Amino acid sequence: PFVVEAAVAAQSVGSLEALSDFLDFSKEHKSLLEKFLYATAFTPRPSRELLRLVLDKLDGKQLAPDVWETGIVAVGSLVGKLCQQKLCGLQQEVERGVETILGGLRGAKEESEVVIYLLALGNTVLPETIPTLLDYAEEGPAAVTTAAVSALRRFPAQHVSGKVKRAMRRIFHEKRRSYEKTCRLAAAEMLLDYEPSPMDIINILLATNELEIETATFLLLKVQSSLRADHHPARKIMKDIMRDPRINNYNFFSKAGISSSFSGPLTATQDLLSTFGLDLLFLEGGFLRKSVSDFSLLSQGRWLRAAQVTIEAQGMESMLGENILEGEEEPELMAGMSAIFFDVQLRPIVFFQGYTDLMAKVLLSSGEPTSVVKGNLLLMDHHQVIPLQSGLQVAIKLQGGLGLDISADMDVSIWEQELKTSIDTRGSLAIDFQAELDAPFLQATLRSQTEVETSIHFDTILRFSSSPVLMCLQLREEQVPYR
Repeated sequence: PFVVEAAVAAQSVGSLEALSDFLDFSKEHKSLLEKFLYATAFTPRPSRELLRLVLDKLDGKQLAPDVWETGIVAVGSLVGKLCQQKLCGLQQEVERGVETILGGLRGAKEESEVVIYLLALGNTVLPETIPTLLDYAEEGPAAVTTAAVSALRRFPAQHVSGKVKRAMRRIFHEKRRSYEKTCRLAAAEMLLDYEPSPMDIINILLATNELEIETATFLLLKVQSSLRADHHPARKIMKDIMRDPRINNYNFFSKAGISSSFSGPLTATQDLLSTFGLDLLFLEGGFLRKSVSDFSLLSQGRWLRAAQVTIEAQGMESMLGENILEGEEEPELMAGMSAIFFDVQLRPIVFFQGYTDLMAKVLLSSGEPTSVVKGNLLLMDHHQVIPLQSGLQVAIKLQGGLGLDISADMDVSIWEQELKTSIDTRGSLAIDFQAELDAPFLQATLRSQTEVETSIHFDTILRFSSSPVLMCLQLREEQVPYR
């Protein structure tokens, strides 16, 4: 596995030929194929030959579902990074990659396939795909709408036009049809996060009087957390609105739900701001519907989502004997997880789908966590020659590698009426910097090597044997060695 990852990082003609010869997608073990595909997805400056290799390996083969899904999101990431290098429209491989995703989306029959193609489109971050994403956001079922809005949130603010915002307003205010609560909240968050207008914020706040308690509580806390964040684009507008006593009063902000939304800084320097955010949306009966933990970096006006992990559970209401709200469809019993690391969307993972699958998992659980992504990735690869005023030249090389191991586990105990979720993230970052001055009369080399290791564990335990539901949240960070 390590040699496969190293060959992807090298991207030389020989290494790509060796990968092409060695990897047989019809026979090879899926964990090795996923390692290869994720290594390509995280490559900082992929070549068109690497994209061609991935497309050739995926083309026309009967693949395991996990490998196919990973391959499609990897193609999206490769296309997006090649377009960042201004190679869109110039390389036939890029056009082939875009058509693979769009053609697959048009022909997809299953809802799960549509979701994968939409997430891959989010990885491409191509402005010309926004109309397609908007169509699916407004017209699709709940899972499709959520995936399309999630993909739209990947775009920089300059691409979120009035047309996009009007669509988000129609979804949140349910102008054309009714939407599931998580879809409405995703649309509201988009309106709040992308240069919001005062009227949008006021209308969202007014709408909380009509929403159920948990949804309203979550939304109000989202607004309040943006007021506290110095970097949030809506902060100034929010402060102006909050001066109006018709909005900033007890009637609006006294919702007594247990849902929460929090965001705060982890590290703040002149050059870098790192933040941690945690969103928890509960059902009226106290069951966790969705949790989002987010680690982000803001530097020089650029925003990087270092890690975002979302765990969702739906359809639990009927299992616990709760009533479905009037007008809402009874959702299918399901629990799953999706993750974004270093702005690359990974394939979603389903813990169970349907009552039969849940019972099988409960009775036959192996106790082993599900691996989300595991491997070694090249994150930085920079080479630059700088001419000095003296006429000499300095060659600078910078490489950064990341070892990553993320696993997640969901354990449902029907007998003890407990739900446990755990996300374990272990990573090590190695950076090698070298500056070399080479002249006929002088040679000098400066070299710096840095290594950092970190381990973060996020656990939730819910006990729903009594009302209200008892909940424990724990975020543990082990000591960080820095060399």
